[in-house]
Amino acid sequence: MIPLKDDNTTLSTPILSYTIIGICIVVFLIQISSPGFDNGNLFYSYGVVPASLLGTESLPNDLNKIDPYLTLITSMFMHGGFMHLIGNMLYMWIFADNIEDDLGKIKFILFYLASGIAAAMTQVYLNVNSTIPMVGASGAISGVLGAYLVRYPRNRVLVLIPFGFFSQMVRIPAMFVLGFWFILQFISSSGSSSQGGVAYGAHIGGFVFGAAVMFFFGNFLIPQKAFFKALSEKDDKKKNPWIQD
Repeated sequence: MIPLKDDNTTLSTPILSYTIIGICIVVFLIQISSPGFDNGNLFYSYGVVPASLLGTESLPNDLNKIDPYLTLITSMFMHGGFMHLIGNMLYMWIFADNIEDDLGKIKFILFYLASGIAAAMTQVYLNVNSTIPMVGASGAISGVLGAYLVRYPRNRVLVLIPFGFFSQMVRIPAMFVLGFWFILQFISSSGSSSQGGVAYGAHIGGFVFGAAVMFFFGNFLIPQKAFFKALSEKDDKKKNPWIQD
């Protein structure tokens, strides 16, 4: 199930969401032109290495470029490959604009960074002795997905569902798209290796953090304009049964 777009409009241009996407693309282009990309040194220098972050092991001097705690930020803008980048940016493009629209610019970027840190620390907690570097925006984006699920569970998302050599595009509620994604992270994490691969723990941690923040503090964080937007969307219930209250 591959999401393509949602039916949720925004009241303002999601400048920060687009900026984050742009930064991730630029950073990736810098990565692949760096001599440290092929041998992984770049990831050790600017990615999150759990054992280094917790101080149980130290990186060699030639890899120890910045304070380990700063890698909680730098790692969010790095990616391990082209498909890793494309997949993350697709989800960012579809779901982040509405959360930015709701929270406003400053609170959105703080929420995004906090989600990424919470995601990374979840992965660190689950692999305290690991010396495998962790990079990617997926932890922070998972926080956005969690917030979207709480905020817009009934909004429809256009998804591509492959059936062997054929595929079908359908619109289904976000609660099913994101719920399926979250369950898939749990299933995949049970068979994941501690020797590297996808950081499913970060995905789960980021998602839970984002959902919890929106559930418990959403009314406080969201400006009044977003509530007027939500009220206007209720007028569409006669045309769209998926967003019935």
